[in-house]
Amino acid sequence: MERCTHSNWTRSTLRYVSRARVVYLRLTDLDQVARANFARAGLADKIQVILGPAVETLPSLTEEGTFDLAFIDADKENNLEYFKEAKRLVRHGGVILVDNVVRQGRVAQPEITDSGVQGVRRLLEFLRTDTEVEATTLATVGEKGYDGLLYALKL
Repeated sequence: MERCTHSNWTRSTLRYVSRARVVYLRLTDLDQVARANFARAGLADKIQVILGPAVETLPSLTEEGTFDLAFIDADKENNLEYFKEAKRLVRHGGVILVDNVVRQGRVAQPEITDSGVQGVRRLLEFLRTDTEVEATTLATVGEKGYDGLLYALKL
């Protein structure tokens, strides 16, 4: 399950795993370039696109415990809701990745109170007592600055 923008990971991974598929949640429809790229790569039949706000569409997925990986890269204020739904859908031993959880260090600055930072904080606070996952944050540094990716293993 992927909740993000167009991903090179998707294209490269699906090419090598014959049974793999992606459920791709998007607020708006994919542009024609993305659809053409999926088709050109021979992946169009492996990607299911569900349109609408993910907070509303995620609960409609009924394939509990069947996903190997969930990648969350969306509006940060709903990170906790996305994470809880991903945890429901990912199998034991599966992985949940949440992108942009350091936000240039702003998450650690109490005076920063924008909705994205607050959403990341709510997720991190929830994870402190969640006994169903083991989680850590991996720092990323690049030309856009620094950020981080949360890696959670469902126990």
